[in-house]
Amino acid sequence: MNNRRDFLKALSASTTAALMARAPRLMGAEVLHQPKATADSCILLWMAGGMAAPETFDPKRYQPFVKGAPMANILSTFPSIRTAVDNINFCQGLENIASVMDRGTIIRSAVQADLGSILHSRHQYHWHTGYVPPQTVAAPHIGAWMAKILGPKNPVMPAFINIGQRLEGVGESEELKAFTTGGFFGSEFGPMNLPYPDQAAASVRPPKGMTPDRFQSRRALLTKLLAQSPHREYLSDHQQESMLRSLDNAHRLLSSKERDAFDINLEPKESYDIYNTGRFGQGCLLARRLVENGARFIEVTTEYVPFFQWDTHKDGHAVAERMHKEIDQPIAQLIKDLESRKLLDRTLVIVASEFSRDAMMEGGPGSQANDQATVRGDTLESPAHYGLHRHFTQGSSVLMFGGGVKKGHVHGATADERPLVAIKDPVTIPDLHATIFTAMGISPKTVFDIEQRPFYATLDGKGKAVDSIFG
Repeated sequence: MNNRRDFLKALSASTTAALMARAPRLMGAEVLHQPKATADSCILLWMAGGMAAPETFDPKRYQPFVKGAPMANILSTFPSIRTAVDNINFCQGLENIASVMDRGTIIRSAVQADLGSILHSRHQYHWHTGYVPPQTVAAPHIGAWMAKILGPKNPVMPAFINIGQRLEGVGESEELKAFTTGGFFGSEFGPMNLPYPDQAAASVRPPKGMTPDRFQSRRALLTKLLAQSPHREYLSDHQQESMLRSLDNAHRLLSSKERDAFDINLEPKESYDIYNTGRFGQGCLLARRLVENGARFIEVTTEYVPFFQWDTHKDGHAVAERMHKEIDQPIAQLIKDLESRKLLDRTLVIVASEFSRDAMMEGGPGSQANDQATVRGDTLESPAHYGLHRHFTQGSSVLMFGGGVKKGHVHGATADERPLVAIKDPVTIPDLHATIFTAMGISPKTVFDIEQRPFYATLDGKGKAVDSIFG
C-alpha cells in the first residue's frame, strides 16, 4: 500500500465500515483494573510536519553555515542553551520553554516504525490512533478513547476538542480526516473542530440575528431530517443515535455559561499578547481556557501543510527559527498559567511530532521504506539546505509536563554523532500511548468488541507504560 490513491481508497472503505458498524462493546474485566489516574485532563501540543529533535529539544554538535562545509558535519544548526535543569540543554530560540523544564520530563528516545512508506499521513495516523493505516475499521483518535472511557469532565464541555487543524483545502486533508474522528466509537466521541482559535466563540453561538425560538425550531427540523434521511440505511442504529446525541451535546453547550471559555478575546490584553504568536499560540490560550472550564482532551496543532511549518524540506534553519518564535512563548506560558491556577498537577501536557529529521538520511540506518529522499550532495552549498530536512524515525523527542510526571527528568538518549538513533531506553508508539493512557487512568489493555474482533487501546494490548517517568 505505497501510493496515495490506494491509501485513500482503503481509508474510505474503513470509514464506511465504521458508519455501518454496530455499537462497540467493552470486553473482559480490564475495565475493573484501570490504573489510578495522575491526570484528569490532557493537552496534546502537536508539532505537525516533523519537528527535528536536533533543532529543538535534543541539540547536538553545532555547525554554523559555511559554504562548502561537509554535509556530514551538520547535526544542529542552533547552538545549545541551558535550561532550568543543569543536565538538560535545548536549542537556542527556546529560552522560554527551557525556563520551565524544571516542571517536566523529556523523552529523548521516542522511535517510530517506517510503516512501509515514510509519509506524514501514515505517521500522523499511527501516532494519533496507535494503529498502522489502513485498518478494516476506523481506528479512534487517542482523544476519542479518553472521551469514550472517561467521558466529559464537565457534562457541558465537549470531551475531545481539536484546535488549529483545517480539514479542507490544505495538507493531505482526506488522510487527516481519517484519524481526526471518533472512529468506530461514533460521532459523539469525535472532536469538536476549531480550526481558527480567534473564531472559536462563533462556533458556540447561534447565527447572528437568529432568535432563540427560530434556533430551537431549526434544531428540531435538523433532528427530524437526520432521522428520516434517505441515507439512513447506510448508518447503523449506533451511529445514528451517536450523531443525534452529538447534536444534543452541542445544543447544551450553546446555552451554557461555559461557552464564554471559547472566546479568547475576553482574555486580558496582557495575557492575550503573550500567547498571540499566531494560530498555534492562540490555540494554546484557548486550550488553557477550556481546561479551566472542564475540557477532558484537547489537541492544539501547528498544522501540517506540505513544505510549510515543521515540514522543512528547504530553508530548514530559517523555518525552524520562525517556528521557535511561534511555539516558545505560548508553550511556556501555558505551563506557567496552569501551574499558577493549580491545574498543572492534574493536567498532562504533551509536546510531540510524527517523527524527527536528519540532514542526510531518511527513516533510519538500513531502512527499506519507500519514498525516501537522497542526499543533495557532499557539501553545503546553499542556505536553503542548511538545516535538518529528511524524515527520521529512529530518535525523536517528546516533552511532558504535569499530570504526575517527574520534574526536571530525562528519559533515554540519542547518539551524539550520526546516525542520531535512540541508544538508551527507546519508547515505541504503543509504549508512549500506554504511558499517556496510564496517566489518565485508562488501562493500555482496555479492549472493545468491534465486529466480532477485539480492538485494544494499544496495539494488541501490549503497550507498556514507561513507569520511570512518573514521580
